[in-house]
Amino acid sequence: MSILLRTNKLSKSFKGKEVVSEVSMTIKKGEIYGFLGPNGAGKTTIMRMLTGLIQPTKGSIELFGSMMNRNASELMKRMGSIIEYPIFYDHLSAHKNLELHCEYMGCYEPKAISEALQLAGLSQTGNKPVKAFSLGMKQRLGIARAISTKPELLILDEPVNGMDPVGIRELRGLFTMLSKEYGMTLLISSHILQEIDLLADTIGVIHNGKLIEEVTMEQVRSEHADYIEVITTDGRLAAFVLEDKLGIVNFKMMEDHTLRVYDPRMTAAELARSLVLNDIGIESLTRKSISLEEHFVKWIQGGSDNG
Repeated sequence: MSILLRTNKLSKSFKGKEVVSEVSMTIKKGEIYGFLGPNGAGKTTIMRMLTGLIQPTKGSIELFGSMMNRNASELMKRMGSIIEYPIFYDHLSAHKNLELHCEYMGCYEPKAISEALQLAGLSQTGNKPVKAFSLGMKQRLGIARAISTKPELLILDEPVNGMDPVGIRELRGLFTMLSKEYGMTLLISSHILQEIDLLADTIGVIHNGKLIEEVTMEQVRSEHADYIEVITTDGRLAAFVLEDKLGIVNFKMMEDHTLRVYDPRMTAAELARSLVLNDIGIESLTRKSISLEEHFVKWIQGGSDNG
């Protein structure tokens, strides 16, 4: 898979304070790249640099095989984006807003506009002015505008803001379809970790302006993908049985009575039998998977510890 976007030590300072520090990220053609980080971590600032809204203080951006500072205007035509809250001509309809956008971008196609509105779930809005749209509808219109020019790269900053659960699910399906069927590459930031978990091929984690992790979701899922969580009447005795009698060291005490066993050789049935034979009561025993949220917290805490 070829590289579509690459940054090299990308940095940005405002009034002498560095808010993005030497970020080197790589996005491959056709993938969905999930951008994770706490509020204020630098996600939006990076996206604004990638879309040419602000200039980096240091570092470089390579896009579609070209350095962005050499022919940025031409590269922008191959990109669609929503950065922060989308702004429209409120007195105009959705269709008219997209017409003006496409004319500005130099790629006016009436069919593409209608298709974009249909994909975003806005084909029935007619002449209704945008000022009468709900927050969720405006977010959909922002997505329709971003895809109306059929971009090769789609950059979406918190695209499911203001959406209800049904709308979020519909947009998830849309983003997957754009990647798989249209061949678009997507960079999506979101604070809803479950959505990134369900969507992304690769994730980048940013904290305090630094990229602290860049990893494929396949790698994330392969690392201790499954574990057995057991709640017992005596957690300390259960830990002793695991380590001393069963030779299991790959486990973690979560609370006084809760343990997580990560050893792939241990079955739930064997664990239950061993605990019962040692007079340890079991309140619950379930097999679970480590969520992206748990990985995210681990990365952020590690990033904090490392400064």
